[in-house]
Amino acid sequence: MPTYTHREMADMHLIYGMAKCNGREALRMYRAKYPGRQLPSRSFFATLHRRLCETGSFNVHKLDTGRQRTTRTVDAENRVLQELERNPSTSTRVISRETHIPQTTVWRIAHDERLHPYHLQRVQALELGDYNKRMDFARWFLHESNADRNFSESVLFTDEATFSLEGVMNFHNLHTWADENPHAIRPHGAQRKCSINVWAGIVGDCLLGPYILPERLNGSVYLTFLQEVLPEMLNDVPMPIRQRIRFQHDGAPAHFSIDVRAHLQATFPGGWIGRGGPIAWPARSPDLSPLDFSYGDF
Repeated sequence: MPTYTHREMADMHLIYGMAKCNGREALRMYRAKYPGRQLPSRSFFATLHRRLCETGSFNVHKLDTGRQRTTRTVDAENRVLQELERNPSTSTRVISRETHIPQTTVWRIAHDERLHPYHLQRVQALELGDYNKRMDFARWFLHESNADRNFSESVLFTDEATFSLEGVMNFHNLHTWADENPHAIRPHGAQRKCSINVWAGIVGDCLLGPYILPERLNGSVYLTFLQEVLPEMLNDVPMPIRQRIRFQHDGAPAHFSIDVRAHLQATFPGGWIGRGGPIAWPARSPDLSPLDFSYGDF
């Protein structure tokens, strides 16, 4: 890649100011005004501005003493920043191998640009029709919470989790480079069958369970749990909360049986949340329940 002349870097800095220090807009304006020039990465505009403020020069500052860093050039910085912009999930080792720039130099460039390798979050994979239903539920929940500030404490969130000895993905090696945490995610597949099912519930400050359910959960087994086990658990919940509980569960097949829905309607008339219930629970949305963030603490 060619290096940039002082004139080119001055034009970049001028346009960066015209774009009100917005790197994406500056790149668009620079491309439109100088279509024949080599394009920098959008983060390179901020690099030039910072360097000019700190050193008074567009050139990379070199110490007067000590070992000189011969590979730390404007060209090297732009190449590293372009690689990070093109593929934020790459690694310094890969960039070093592809650009022939020492890995330590790649690290310094990323560090000086205040870039950090943020780790990814694993989230439930969604289908196209799920988004509006999730928004509808969220709006309903916010509406109820605005009408009653204690509403969230009356919802009994429940869920089952499966556990196995199968290997898990090592998220330590998954990251994305950015100057601020982008809260990057990586969708994963649907929940899979396992040897152990664990039920738990949260209502207000009360944790119910965990309770071990059979490996194969069907409507009959689940109904027995609701009729015989759950009432004993609710005895530990303060009466004021128990009197206004809204039961919630997801749309698992066992939850959707006719007998289960009839029992919930009789026990929580008009006040339960789930598939086929008065209030629909959006499919594939465990992250809308506090239990999705609690199982690891059991």
